[in-house]
Amino acid sequence: MTPAQEVKVNVVNMALMVVAMLLAFLLPFETFLFAYAFLGPLHYLTEISWLHDRQYFSKGKYDYVMLLVIGIIITYDYFASKLGVHKTFTAYYNEFNLYGKLLSLALFSSLFFILIKNTWIKIITVFFLFAFVNKWFTPNTYAPDGRLFLKETQWTFALTSLLPTLIHVYAFTGLFMLYGALKSRSKSGLWSVVLFVACPLILIYSLPLQQWISVTAYGKAAYYAGGEGFWDLNLNLLNKFHLTDLPQLKDKVSGEPLFYINGEPAIDGQAALPIIFYSKAGILLMRFIAFAYLYHYLNWFSKTEVIKWHQVPQKRLIGIVLLWLLACGLYIYNYATGLMFLFFLSFTHVLLEFPLNMLSVIGIGKETVTILKKGFNSGKVPNA
Repeated sequence: MTPAQEVKVNVVNMALMVVAMLLAFLLPFETFLFAYAFLGPLHYLTEISWLHDRQYFSKGKYDYVMLLVIGIIITYDYFASKLGVHKTFTAYYNEFNLYGKLLSLALFSSLFFILIKNTWIKIITVFFLFAFVNKWFTPNTYAPDGRLFLKETQWTFALTSLLPTLIHVYAFTGLFMLYGALKSRSKSGLWSVVLFVACPLILIYSLPLQQWISVTAYGKAAYYAGGEGFWDLNLNLLNKFHLTDLPQLKDKVSGEPLFYINGEPAIDGQAALPIIFYSKAGILLMRFIAFAYLYHYLNWFSKTEVIKWHQVPQKRLIGIVLLWLLACGLYIYNYATGLMFLFFLSFTHVLLEFPLNMLSVIGIGKETVTILKKGFNSGKVPNA
């Protein structure tokens, strides 16, 4: 790619950031719902195809199988819980916090996948890593009702709730952009990273606080999705970071909490819905979520000529398009149905991207050291 083409791509991306920011300001809930339903599935399919052709950026040809198996196990529990089947498995899965353990294992194992080629060394390191995360996510204290639970920290919350959502779509997108800008020594690329960081700040601190267009009835219904939607992410963020006061589930007679989750009184989700949809904190949070998701997808598709994810066999491309149309149809039919049947694809693509995320972090470190030692223009590597 020539310097002129590189500047053009970065200018287009900055324009897309502004568009995503304005849409997130005007219609935060509907913007997210549209992006997740129609851009999301096409992103999952094309990215997995692209990663597969590049061996998932791992040293071993079959390293990705472990990430895929973890995705299958988590998806199996998801469907078992929703359908009320195999309750013994789900009880064991929840009691031993397997979700947090498996997700953490997938993330940190990816570091070994990009650094270590010897299979046996990788197996040994993954084994010791699991021993560490097993201890990390072991229940360690008692709730007021006497049940043993894991006392959640900011780190465990980030790994279990934010890693597959906002960290994936915002933090890792920013790191990928920064790595590309440093590697190609692109000043316009660095400016695009600056704007990427600035957009959420503008949405939260500079634009009017009140809703410009109130959330529609469809937006509320689809975002809640019969309890299966993304509203739970908003609720957890509002509660965990104490962004606003949330109603608790309390006994009508005694006024005491009905039960505890992770040692804290359970939140009354139904009573909290108006806070999610209409409060100042709820609206500002949704602006950030909508921007992060919409631009995550737009960034991927705007860099088609750079990443070249479209250069695949014709049959595979046709299959991707057909699966995408099917996914869109499911979301149009019923948003909750789309979320359910696309869970494996959406979640597993996050896992399969972990080696690339780790590669970006290491790459940023290496390029930064080189720049500090030799100057910004040293070792320039054009995008290909």
